[in-house]
Amino acid sequence: MTSKFTELAIDCADPHSLARFWCAVLGYEVQEEDEDVVTIGSPAVPEGKRRPGPVPPALTFARVPEGRAGKNRLHLDVNATDREQHEEVDRLVGLGARPADVGQGDESWVVLADPEGNEFCVLAGRHP
Repeated sequence: MTSKFTELAIDCADPHSLARFWCAVLGYEVQEEDEDVVTIGSPAVPEGKRRPGPVPPALTFARVPEGRAGKNRLHLDVNATDREQHEEVDRLVGLGARPADVGQGDESWVVLADPEGNEFCVLAGRHP
């Protein structure tokens, strides 16, 4: 038997605000929340980790006192499902993302940062 990737924990300053941003990006909904922790996940699988098949991973945002330092060691890649890459980049910037330069040069993906500065990539040409 193997493990399933079911959840990614992200430290942040404002879990509620960051959860709202990522819900809008991914079409997720809040599954659990309290003052310092918010978990979001796909509305298509509300049973989450109790589901026997593939599970879209949940994201958990936890308030921490220290700020982010340096470049992300782990980042998310997202793919537009119903529009072209440049249209998705425009949508995400409208939600509060901003362009980020991590030294990527001239690549097929676009690097953005979420409202707390966590970099993520918008990939081109791969529509799941």
